[in-house]
Amino acid sequence: MAIGDTIKIAICNETFQGWPIEKIFGYVAQLGYDGVEIAPLTLGGSISEISQQRRTDIRQAAEKSGVEIIGLHSVLKKPEGLSLNHPDEGIRIRTQENIKASIHLCADLGGKMLNLGFSRQIAIQEGWGYDESWKRTRDTFERCLETARERGVTCCFEPVKRTLNNFINKVDDAVRFIREINHPNLKMTFDSRSLSVEEASLTDALCRAIQSGYLGHVHVNDTNDRGPGFGKLKFVPLLKTLVDNGYRDYISIEVFLFDPDPQTIASRSIGYLKGILETLGEEE
Repeated sequence: MAIGDTIKIAICNETFQGWPIEKIFGYVAQLGYDGVEIAPLTLGGSISEISQQRRTDIRQAAEKSGVEIIGLHSVLKKPEGLSLNHPDEGIRIRTQENIKASIHLCADLGGKMLNLGFSRQIAIQEGWGYDESWKRTRDTFERCLETARERGVTCCFEPVKRTLNNFINKVDDAVRFIREINHPNLKMTFDSRSLSVEEASLTDALCRAIQSGYLGHVHVNDTNDRGPGFGKLKFVPLLKTLVDNGYRDYISIEVFLFDPDPQTIASRSIGYLKGILETLGEEE
């Protein structure tokens, strides 16, 4: 099987600041992207305000353009005040409701993956014990996963760097968390930006994620908050590790700095990644 048939490339729609979602689908399809990862907050208002008709229209627009909506990310940024491990049960219940609503939105759009990468929504505040926070976070996830199973959505827990939260930051911690819950609809996202900071070896960490059986999604981005090829992070070893281990799913470009413009970010990033994948394919 050709490399292009095994690893697919997506991009997060937040890259295209202010663009209508339909325009994004058409543009990235022209560049050769296979999929789009959507941040619900870019669709306007709260998740509950996105009507069933609007969900259908978005899904059909993606299908018409020939790209796949692979799933959602940045799902707990709105409303403010959500927390997976807050001692206040009411806050945790609101957080669970938001995750469940995100699962339904994801499935309605045709997505299969809900990326759950947290900063303040999972951070441990002063006075909270680590073990107690771990248990509360586990309970929050367990209360959402039956909904994920019913809708055919995989929740992907994303460990992020310590400058974003002070709780679960490394592959081994994420694997332990997922293994404890032991649910088929809970896996992990491997984020190159965060884990290149937290792990001694990015490729060794990726191998552990793969070997655990819990790798569900991969974000490819640089430590400078830009896309692959825009910084110093070397993506050849990362992609080679995925190819050599038979990874058969998406890698998704997620940036946090949006200059010089979305066209440059999107075109250069996919060109860089496809160049590496084509070279790896020639080595087979």
